[in-house]
Amino acid sequence: MLSFDIRSLETKAVHVDGSVQPDDPIWEEGDSRPTEPIRVTGRLSSAGEGRFYFTGRMTGGMKLSCRLCLEEVDVEVDEEVHFLLAEFGAEEADDPDVYLYDPNARSLDLRAAVRETWLLTAPAYVQCREDCKGLCATCGTNLNDNTCNCAPTKTDSRWDALLKQQSKSH
Repeated sequence: MLSFDIRSLETKAVHVDGSVQPDDPIWEEGDSRPTEPIRVTGRLSSAGEGRFYFTGRMTGGMKLSCRLCLEEVDVEVDEEVHFLLAEFGAEEADDPDVYLYDPNARSLDLRAAVRETWLLTAPAYVQCREDCKGLCATCGTNLNDNTCNCAPTKTDSRWDALLKQQSKSH
């Protein structure tokens, strides 16, 4: 459960142990959605008039394509998270690190803050392995699995100094 009665939060902290499902309506088109429920655990407490502070962990998994060979990679996200929730109109309202809620609401729903934290925490790019060879630029063969008979691509000679420097460092 990620929704809490605001009145009870004003008097005592609560233990948070809930999840956001991959098909939850909180997700928007184009979001990097998890492939399994995101588990959220921690503590939610009052941080003054109309303010609440969450500290805890967020764990979940997702699938991304390798940035070089496009093979699917399972990615685990396990992050310590902290965020502040404040009423619309609070002096912190302009702070992008503060999540706002309706001051007339009876409950505080953490799902929107979890969604945004997930989007900021989850990697945008992954590589399947450190020595991934990628795809052939000419024929598209996955060079991790096969070789191809394509001629090496000639690079612009202006890059030669950089290529020499790179080969010395390896």
